[in-house]
Amino acid sequence: MRHVVTGGAIVVVGLAVWLWGMGGSDHILNWATAGQERVQNAMAGYLQELRSGNSAALVGLWGLCFAYGFFHAAGPGHGKLLIGGYGLGAQVPLTRLSLIAVISSLAQAAVAVALVYAGVFILGLSRTAMTDVSDRWLAPASYAAIATVGMWLWLRGLRHWRQARKPHHHDHHDHHDHHDDHVCHTCGHSHAPDAEHVTQARTLRDMLVLIGAIAIRPCTGALFLLILTVQLGIGMAGVVGAFIMGLGTASVTLAVAIASVTLRDGLLARLATSGRIPRALPLVEMAAGALVAIVSLQLMMRTL
Repeated sequence: MRHVVTGGAIVVVGLAVWLWGMGGSDHILNWATAGQERVQNAMAGYLQELRSGNSAALVGLWGLCFAYGFFHAAGPGHGKLLIGGYGLGAQVPLTRLSLIAVISSLAQAAVAVALVYAGVFILGLSRTAMTDVSDRWLAPASYAAIATVGMWLWLRGLRHWRQARKPHHHDHHDHHDHHDDHVCHTCGHSHAPDAEHVTQARTLRDMLVLIGAIAIRPCTGALFLLILTVQLGIGMAGVVGAFIMGLGTASVTLAVAIASVTLRDGLLARLATSGRIPRALPLVEMAAGALVAIVSLQLMMRTL
């Protein structure tokens, strides 16, 4: 396990250097953008076939929707950043983070559906106007929300780090009876946050914050699909396609969730042998929170 964790850490550091120090993120963005454009052009062809009455084209369209969602998520984006950073910085169960990854991707689709149908039928907005709302307002708002979550993780890690370093004196007794739960049964205080305690601290509120920060900015491809299907009179095909896009996006964010939790668990297993978990956990949380905040702010500046 020790060699696996060390190797994983080296891979993560090397990947970070390549992404931000050697222009790797630009290469990934160009590849993902080209893939999205090819899929989008193919989708337009299937939409024309559907309009002409070829119902068999529906399966092909939905398959392309999944592919578009995958390419959309594969490029540098806010969903992977938040899911990966939270999975690394917070001791959250894999099933819970996986659920967040899937729900947030589907919530993005729901926001796209709500924006398009409200824009078309209530506000009378054009495709350009709705895309402009998404790019100029919702995208910066999403990055700002994610940066806030990152700073919140950093501050929470700092608080846990200070608690772990703080000496504990109890004048009302001379003996501390500590058991495996790290609670002093004489004074009733927890002297240091352990892995189980941190896991229990992850609440429904945390989940809703993460989902909301990701979902606030809908996928541009979903907007494109929904607007065209509404105009062609096949709106339900677009609604289903938007949620299939969400599943394509979830396939990538789910992989990021699994990787981040696996790496963190391996790191904790290594630290457990040295007894350094109480002080190491807050530092990991601070580092992950700082990374999420810095990268999100950089992405937000690009949209302004």
